[in-house]
Amino acid sequence: MRTLPEAELFVDARARLGEGPVWDARTGRLVWVDIEGRALLSTDPASGATTTLPMPLPIGIAVPRRSGGFVAALEDGFHAIDADGRTEQIAAIDTEAGRLRFNDGACDPAGRFLAGTMAYDTAPGAGALYRLDADLRVTLLLDDITISNGLGWSPDGGTMYYVDTPTRRIDAFDYDVADGAIARRRPFVDIEGDGRPDGLCVDVDGAVWVALWPGWSVRRYLADGTLDAALPVPVAKVSSCAFGGAALDTLFITSAWTALSEEEREAQPHAGSLFRAPVGVRGVPRATFAG
Repeated sequence: MRTLPEAELFVDARARLGEGPVWDARTGRLVWVDIEGRALLSTDPASGATTTLPMPLPIGIAVPRRSGGFVAALEDGFHAIDADGRTEQIAAIDTEAGRLRFNDGACDPAGRFLAGTMAYDTAPGAGALYRLDADLRVTLLLDDITISNGLGWSPDGGTMYYVDTPTRRIDAFDYDVADGAIARRRPFVDIEGDGRPDGLCVDVDGAVWVALWPGWSVRRYLADGTLDAALPVPVAKVSSCAFGGAALDTLFITSAWTALSEEEREAQPHAGSLFRAPVGVRGVPRATFAG
């Protein structure tokens, strides 16, 4: 296994729970969220200048929308968000009067939006994974999920990678890009050592990059499941990663300070910040939501 140079601090954001980085090719900016801070953030990749749109509810993930603005998974379902941050619910999900919230998601190669839920108290099996189609219909893909987390697709779109964090595993599914169906769930990688799998992304070589919470790192696994490299990050709660920049050749990494003790926060003054690293490979472009 290779050890890459440590990721560098890029935006000292101090997000409570930074998550869900997505490259917005329309604007050339990185979009990400602070779940507990109820904020949608947008960062200039050159200067690091970041704008913040307050959200009315915890926001698990937001993705660019082909027709303009964004679609986001807020606590109670899927919402459209305009450029000024105004939200409109487009599909409700039963989150049991605030017992559950959305946590992470991604657009598939055809522009469908997949996102999953978890219980605030992380009750086993309380969460689920949903698919929002372009016509705004919602399909339940998986239930009996505890912490629905990272999602990504192989370069040809035929394999979907998925994390339910407490399993300490990345799973793989056969994926039908034509209709969004999943099949043949099987283990792809069992995570060993410190940290549990969180958000992930895929590069053009078909390797999977996964953030480890609280594992102080991002790991790269080859398409055959071999551990290829570890990228150190100078904070413990590494939450997600995404390729960005015009050439998709920079890895951006989100983090969190939620639930750190006072002593841990003093030792990790940049917890909750956005980090970046040139990693010598490009990412697979992510589709915008087609609806």
